[in-house]
Amino acid sequence: MNVLTNLNPAQREAAQAPSGPLLILAGPGSGKTRVIAHRVAYLTCECGISPYNVMAVTFTNKAAREMKERLYQLVGDRLQQLTIGTFHALCAQILRKEIGHLGQDPHFVIYDEGDQIAVVRKVLKELNLEEKQYPPRALKDAIEAAKSELLAPGEYFPTTYWQEIVLRVYRRYQELLWNNKALDFDDLLFYVVRLFREHAEVLRKYQNRYAHILVDEFQDTNAVQYELVSLLGGVHRNVCVVGDPDQSIYAFRRADIRNILNFERDYPEAKIVLLEQNYRSTQTILDVAHAVITPNRQRKEKRLWTENPPGLPVTIFEVYNEQEEAQYVVNEIGGLVAVEQYQLRNFAVMYRTNAQSRALEDAFVRAGLPYRLVGATRFYERREVKDVMAYLRLVHDPYDDVSLGRIINVPGRGVGQRTMAELERWAGERRLPIYTALQLMAIGRAQGPPIQQEGAEATESDAAGREAPPFSPRARGPLLEFLTLLDQLRSMHDRPFVVDILDQVLDRTGYAHYVQDGTEEGRERWENIQELRSVAKQYDERNPGLGLPGFLEEVALVSDVDNYQEKAEAVTLLTLHSAKGLEFPVVFIVGMEEGLLPHSRSLDNGEENPAELEEERRLCYVGITRAMHRLYLVYCFRRTIFGQSISREPSRFLADVPRHLVQKPLGVFANGARGWGTPSGPRSLQPATSAVAASGFKVGDRVRHGMFGEGVVVEVKAVRDDVEVTVAFAGLGLKRLSLAYAPLEKAQ
Repeated sequence: MNVLTNLNPAQREAAQAPSGPLLILAGPGSGKTRVIAHRVAYLTCECGISPYNVMAVTFTNKAAREMKERLYQLVGDRLQQLTIGTFHALCAQILRKEIGHLGQDPHFVIYDEGDQIAVVRKVLKELNLEEKQYPPRALKDAIEAAKSELLAPGEYFPTTYWQEIVLRVYRRYQELLWNNKALDFDDLLFYVVRLFREHAEVLRKYQNRYAHILVDEFQDTNAVQYELVSLLGGVHRNVCVVGDPDQSIYAFRRADIRNILNFERDYPEAKIVLLEQNYRSTQTILDVAHAVITPNRQRKEKRLWTENPPGLPVTIFEVYNEQEEAQYVVNEIGGLVAVEQYQLRNFAVMYRTNAQSRALEDAFVRAGLPYRLVGATRFYERREVKDVMAYLRLVHDPYDDVSLGRIINVPGRGVGQRTMAELERWAGERRLPIYTALQLMAIGRAQGPPIQQEGAEATESDAAGREAPPFSPRARGPLLEFLTLLDQLRSMHDRPFVVDILDQVLDRTGYAHYVQDGTEEGRERWENIQELRSVAKQYDERNPGLGLPGFLEEVALVSDVDNYQEKAEAVTLLTLHSAKGLEFPVVFIVGMEEGLLPHSRSLDNGEENPAELEEERRLCYVGITRAMHRLYLVYCFRRTIFGQSISREPSRFLADVPRHLVQKPLGVFANGARGWGTPSGPRSLQPATSAVAASGFKVGDRVRHGMFGEGVVVEVKAVRDDVEVTVAFAGLGLKRLSLAYAPLEKAQ
């Protein structure tokens, strides 16, 4: 089998490039995943490189699965020897084997965002700091920012009082995670870099193993990920990175676009290949995308082209407000489904902020159209799922204080809030895990040195804390019963099938009975638990014998996009950030307004922030290039923000779209140098006396509106191909209504 068959010339050049650094600049829809797969196949099948010596890094589990599926078709069973996965998953694998060098137990658990917030709250309580003054989420973000710059607590030097608070919280936060045998997502990368820097023999081991490293979505790497790639590729320098500066949209996650822009500086001998042929979109959509992204300076020029048909012009449409915006989207989808035989899964509605989904959801519910939200409450964030997962994590690691605190009284077993607070206080003062405190309570008085976790430093309070927690027999009873239950559950740790452990947890803890309370909510919660059981069963079938540790790791590393089901028969509603890596025949981008896209945060005190404005433009570019056949760009004349209806200006990005690429140019902007003109200029309303006359409404008419009741017309004017009527309603004041949408009729 020729592994270069069916590749276009640029793809073939990238796949068979010689050893050494390789930069592949791949536009959206240009087949970059295919190129990576074929390059791996070329290296292993044609060049004699052992699959054992190849690592391919992706950013999502979904991308990793797609990569494995493609490679299986190309290399067959040799796929098992390849290392393929996300940065976090691959680092977790390395730490499972090597974290002992840092003094930590390899059976660590991985904390998600909710767990991190819980730990920060615990630290604030210990330090007597108010959450209102020092928001836990802001502190968590500051800690993540420090880790992304490879700053441990001892290397974090505050220059402001806020940073001083961050340091105090950061220091204790890391102590608690270490004592709980837990790592957060940033720790997975942070500790691997620390491991490689401090233990040269470990670094050499992995440098020798991974002679070829391929990294997808390189524009989304942060400083830690870049350092990891540099360390691993430091000997052989066979580093192949694939990405697109025009799609760098995760600066808020500390991604650094300079990593891909400066690759040639760091690897001056690098070969560069451009993938410009697009297989996804029409040429019209590609031309619109190019026009929008061209003003950016932080980019490398490429011009996407396709052999697909030119396609339809894009639609730019103004509506009156967010309700009409949502109704317009619903109407268009209904029409395309009825007339052109599209299916609901062919549509995506994209927006800049999650708050914009509310009006859309309302309209879809009223119309009876199925929809699904990407990035809404994740399955693994549901209360009952988190409860069961907390039990499973305690089976794996009883020192996990976050999980223990979550379920010690769920279902209720007589452990009140006051008892729990006192237990946490007593254990915290002695730097002991809660599980250890319960053990001390059970034996009454520890013999010999205090029970201490591996890797934790002894303190004076430890030495003085050999006595059992001071609880009355009434309070001690439920705590000891829970300890007995936990030890019984712990005995199942080594069972080979996760589904068996899960079933036993549900039975022995009474959680199955607790959830099935006969209510509709109870039925839904039990269905979610059954879905979790299905996940466990599928995991057991895919990974026979790996057991609970692997399952907990896999679940911890799941992202929103990983849960996306392409074949679900429903319209997809999602943010532009969530749209990365997806594609749809028909795309609506709503809220194309100044202050939304680009977001108001790209303006500092009224002044433009060039770097953030460029990222907003890239975000718009990503949204546009998700579309295959049809693209709608929609904006409101007015939008309700913070309870007030405010006039809006069309997004400046619309001004870059050439007129000849737009269906029915509306002429809504003043004439300017760039096609549509500059949206910040005066709006040009074209007179249309005939349209006003044809409407049948005139000043002084009494009218009736289905929602607002009766009123009197005070103004009638033409707005593009519509007529706008201003009506004074009794008790409501003036309302400006579009006759294209408003249910307005003359009163009898």
